[in-house]
Amino acid sequence: MGMRPVSLLPKAHLHLHFTGSMRHATLLELADRDGIRLPASLTEDWPPQLSTTDEKGWFRFQRLYDVARSVLRTEEDVRRLILEAALDDAADGSVWTEVQVDPSGYGARFGGITAFTDLVIDAVREASERSGIGVGLVVAANRTRHPLDARTLARLAAQYAGRGVLGFGLSNDERRGDTTAFGPAFAIAERAGLALVPHGGELLGPAHVTQCLDHLHPDRLGHGVRASEDEAVLGRLAEQGVALEVCPTSNVSLGVYATLEEVPIRTLTAAGVDVALGADDPLLFGSRLAGQYAVLRAAQDFTDAELAELARMSVRRSYAPTDIVEAAMTCIDGWLAAPPSGH
Repeated sequence: MGMRPVSLLPKAHLHLHFTGSMRHATLLELADRDGIRLPASLTEDWPPQLSTTDEKGWFRFQRLYDVARSVLRTEEDVRRLILEAALDDAADGSVWTEVQVDPSGYGARFGGITAFTDLVIDAVREASERSGIGVGLVVAANRTRHPLDARTLARLAAQYAGRGVLGFGLSNDERRGDTTAFGPAFAIAERAGLALVPHGGELLGPAHVTQCLDHLHPDRLGHGVRASEDEAVLGRLAEQGVALEVCPTSNVSLGVYATLEEVPIRTLTAAGVDVALGADDPLLFGSRLAGQYAVLRAAQDFTDAELAELARMSVRRSYAPTDIVEAAMTCIDGWLAAPPSGH
């Protein structure tokens, strides 16, 4: 039976990290340029074998992330990364991509967090023009740092609300830090009208999803898959209209699930929760946006109609301008109406 190419299915990409969006070839080229020695897991053994079921595993994952960050040395490197991420997403059918970045990870090298944010906003504008897709920016705090740092970033994000920054997030190992302590930072972002998109419910279970709902008031939750383990929590997500950004290959790579068959997409959508598929960190997981749709087709027998509905959810729950949303919805219907290819 023929299948429609998933790369031609219009979709939005709502869970993509700045550093992790780097092309592997670009990482190798920039490291070589500056004589940076990369670990074998980022060279001949790429993509790396990862598991974060214990803190040591997360530390290894984070160390690779830090190495990747270290190769970005110049303004041109930053512009290149964003442009290549946009071009890769465009090739995968994305009409709108939201990139999240923690400016505090780059501030020291690029003249401070404000100067770096200015640079990324300009790089995003340029990449959007050149790739032909919409690109939005989310400023994300790091939960392993002090909650006061998160407040600083929330105020920074608030300054750019409506002029380059659309949302505020919270990332890194959710087993670290006290989620409730980040509530004040999210309150700053909420007052500024920013989208609230923290991570939660990936390495910790449904109780942490509840904590996020109570204290961070998310519009979407990064990952959130573990909510599937508790019907009441699932019901609350559906009732409050909180969408989940689910990253299947990332979930398996990090040991959240043993196989792609176990990623509970249908459980989530059956409960009335919107799901937007994301690639998370293609540099570390070796799979980009269209790959997330392809693995659900291969591992869970998702039909083209089901994949189209996931694409609709991603577009609907994005912060794309209305014209992009409406055009994408029409094109998704067109994709589904077209006859499947013969292979």
